[in-house]
Amino acid sequence: MSQIPESFLEATEFLDIEHEAVRTFAAASIGDARTDRDKAKRLFAAVRDQVWYDPYTVSDDPAHYRASFVLQAGRAYCVPKAVLLTAVCRAAGIPARLGFADVRNHLQTEALRARMGGTDLFVYHGYSSLHIDGRWLKATPAFNTELCARFGVPPVEFDGEHDALMHAFTADGTQHMEYVRERGVFDDLPLVTILAELRDTYGPMVDTSAHPVDDAFTDQPTSQTRPGGAFRGSHSSQEA
Repeated sequence: MSQIPESFLEATEFLDIEHEAVRTFAAASIGDARTDRDKAKRLFAAVRDQVWYDPYTVSDDPAHYRASFVLQAGRAYCVPKAVLLTAVCRAAGIPARLGFADVRNHLQTEALRARMGGTDLFVYHGYSSLHIDGRWLKATPAFNTELCARFGVPPVEFDGEHDALMHAFTADGTQHMEYVRERGVFDDLPLVTILAELRDTYGPMVDTSAHPVDDAFTDQPTSQTRPGGAFRGSHSSQEA
């Protein structure tokens, strides 16, 4: 087995694993877990369910993609959630990197499709690539459990032994997610490349202001809101 590069355990601009909030979240989520497999399972579930998935929170501010900010915001789309999972796994001593793929999401609200210009193609869907027991496994913590229930989709579960990607079909057999193109894996977030692709695919929706949208993605049953309207000037969607 080839040696895992130290870079997969290090802090980066976006994977700020030395930040107190990141380390505290990782420690609290791990609890008494001892093996990398069990630690990764708990970290995955914590990121999946404690950060609400909101596809309207795409931002062009690099600060909004740091793991510590994702924790502060409490809601994010797939890319920042993958950043957070990758960061807390590194903080726990689990080699981790970021992976991306283009996906077709057939589970979509009318408002979201309209914001995306009528397409169901989500470019640069983010996931984490975790090294556990000698193998690299893919895990996407995007959809929180409550949101999955709204759409009739079983939540993605990660057992630390198999890839945990989005389901191809919903519980009633309706087509849900289709992976159409791999974009590769990275030591850190290639934000400039991602934002350029978002603008190329979705046009001005990434940069222009838009009125808040009320739909299944944004109707969060808690007091959490977007941090200070920080995303008001850069809305889009990507992934599910």
